[in-house]
Amino acid sequence: MPLVPFAQLPDHARVWVFAAAEPLTGAAADKLLSGAREFGAAWTAHGQPVVGGFDWRFDRFLIVAADERATGVSGCSIDSLFRTLKDVEREVGATLVDASPVWFRDSNAAVRSVSRSTFREMARRGEVQEDTTVFDNTVATLGALRAGEWERPLRASWHGKAFPATG
Repeated sequence: MPLVPFAQLPDHARVWVFAAAEPLTGAAADKLLSGAREFGAAWTAHGQPVVGGFDWRFDRFLIVAADERATGVSGCSIDSLFRTLKDVEREVGATLVDASPVWFRDSNAAVRSVSRSTFREMARRGEVQEDTTVFDNTVATLGALRAGEWERPLRASWHGKAFPATG
């Protein structure tokens, strides 16, 4: 893929958010980012290079974006992204392709990850509130991410309906 600086990608670019349960730093982060660069340089859809880029945030989130208007992204090309990340997971010893945990900021603003059942219990006990910041890794476009739809209060996300805070 012709790698483009993430900030230069258009708002309509499609995004995929991959998250690690624990922070990835040092050699593990280097390996992940190297794998992302190598994949990006070779990513194609229907034989055409995919125009896109990636960003690494908070030592946990790999955000991959593709400008689908420049090059349509196919099911096979998306599958290749996921396969590559599964390979990188084994190399770095961390899970990145798992949408089941909930990522949020705790009372000290640190990013945390817990199972959905644990988060539900935390909401029931009042340990997370309506203003607790959650990460909505289902955000679909770079414009939505930039507009604050990725990192936002529990009450403004699908999390608020799935895990209503009682405290």
